Amino acid sequence: MKTIPPLNALLDLPVPGISPGDGPLTGETLAVKDIFDVAGMPTGCGNPQKYGESPPATTTAPAVQNLIDAGARFVGKTQTDELAFSMMGQNTHFPHPVNPRAPDRVTGGSSSGSVAAVAGGLASIGVGSDTGGSIRAPASFCGVVGLRTTHGRISLAGTMPLAHSLDTFGWFARDITLYEKVGGVLLGPDRQDFKLNRPLFIPLLEHLLLGEAEDTEYRRMYAILAAHLGHARSARQATASMDDLYLCLRQIQGFEAWAAHGEWISQKERNLGPAVRERFEYGSTIDDDTYRLQTRRRDLFRNEFTDLLRDDGILVLPTVPGAAPLVDTSFDDSQAYRERCVRLFCLSGLSGFPQITLPLGKVHGAPFGISLIGPEGSDRALIRLGKTILQAADAT
Repeated sequence: MKTIPPLNALLDLPVPGISPGDGPLTGETLAVKDIFDVAGMPTGCGNPQKYGESPPATTTAPAVQNLIDAGARFVGKTQTDELAFSMMGQNTHFPHPVNPRAPDRVTGGSSSGSVAAVAGGLASIGVGSDTGGSIRAPASFCGVVGLRTTHGRISLAGTMPLAHSLDTFGWFARDITLYEKVGGVLLGPDRQDFKLNRPLFIPLLEHLLLGEAEDTEYRRMYAILAAHLGHARSARQATASMDDLYLCLRQIQGFEAWAAHGEWISQKERNLGPAVRERFEYGSTIDDDTYRLQTRRRDLFRNEFTDLLRDDGILVLPTVPGAAPLVDTSFDDSQAYRERCVRLFCLSGLSGFPQITLPLGKVHGAPFGISLIGPEGSDRALIRLGKTILQAADAT
């Protein structure tokens, strides 16, 4: 199993002849992260041993099939970080995907190949997943639209699990109009007519920005949003601190990831990349009592966050601390960047609420996104709001 240069986004595998339907996505092309089953292809999950042990799938993951039935033409599987347990898009087993918008910087992961394919024009729709940030980070790093959907809203049948209570389906597109079409196919209607007219911010989150340049550009992006939403008011901090929420996400994710993959990893030497190995080893140390404790903490936070947003609130925040790290960033510096990211990502992850990142900014010559988190189930309302903001920004 190899990748196809120059972007190293698509896997060099035979593509089965899957006939697209006729619908709203006719004429669009579809690239699919290699954790989703596609009939006739093994699901490799970013690991050569997993690929070698996996028979060809007999059916296609329902969410992917829905896109094909709606007219999208499948063009291939895309590279993913190993077992989808990384954030930088640097799988030790493959040449790293290239960030078309900033080639000296990482694409982000684990949906690395899908975002590179879309940003580089190899596909108009890229399917990915988001457990701890794997739609939001790559979308910001590569300057495309990305939505972490409400947890459980889109089926993950036929998908490799990482952490079942955090895993969500997501997709990339460069154009918000196309993004909205895909949402219409996958999401169905929102459960109510969300107004999303009460903007909020948490000052502590903005302190996670890397420096003065990032802060200045974030203020510029915020002003674009404020022109449509009005100025955000400061929201109260949850009972748990950001460090508590960070640990909560890490321990829930680690415990569930080990439960999903520990037996397979333990069977023999799997030659996992060092960072991925370390994360699974950490997950193996988390006991049932700790997991139950953190699940209760998550429940408390989710209730508080529900009370904060109600049906009309929308939280404005940086998607990531800054531009994508440089490809030659040291391991320690990459880890430090990741730690900041997790603190920004944990609100949507722990609540299960949707978060959209909009490609409105640029810092140090590279893309930089701003995010909106809406109430549970407000996915399509978030996309519509994002469309209004992006189209107004394009017109100025």
